[in-house]
Amino acid sequence: MSQRHKPAGRPRTGARVAAVQALFQSEQTGESAETVADQFIRHRIGAGEGAEGFDEGGIPLAHIPLFEAILRAAATGAEAGDAEIRAHLSKDWTLERLDPVLRAVLRAAAAELLAGAEPPARVVINEYLDVARGFLDEDTARFANGVLDAMAHTLRPQEFGAAG
Repeated sequence: MSQRHKPAGRPRTGARVAAVQALFQSEQTGESAETVADQFIRHRIGAGEGAEGFDEGGIPLAHIPLFEAILRAAATGAEAGDAEIRAHLSKDWTLERLDPVLRAVLRAAAAELLAGAEPPARVVINEYLDVARGFLDEDTARFANGVLDAMAHTLRPQEFGAAG
């Protein structure tokens, strides 16, 4: 899983990038989210400096408490998160049919949206859209944007008001 764009100096974005990578790894290897989180904290977060850290699989700058919170929420709320994602896919798409990286992006975003009112839904959408664009082509990122927007409007309608 390679990343094209690197978050410069944005620890919360770095945490979300790491969370997406960890969810992807957990799904691919069958390892628990807790095991993968421990591996990331010990070997990948803070590993390497600058752009070369990303090229070697490291995430030089990531807010570890946010990374852990996203993974914990995604693991403990996996059923609810997947149900939300499925509810916002068209009849022609299943969760299993999605690209595994896209699935990880949507699962991390669903975990944050389901966790409470912070951060605001628009921040969650923008952050995960940035992450999606770093890993996926533009068409897939647009697809992600549609699903994220629909989930956010359903889960946090009060943030979008009557005009939303």
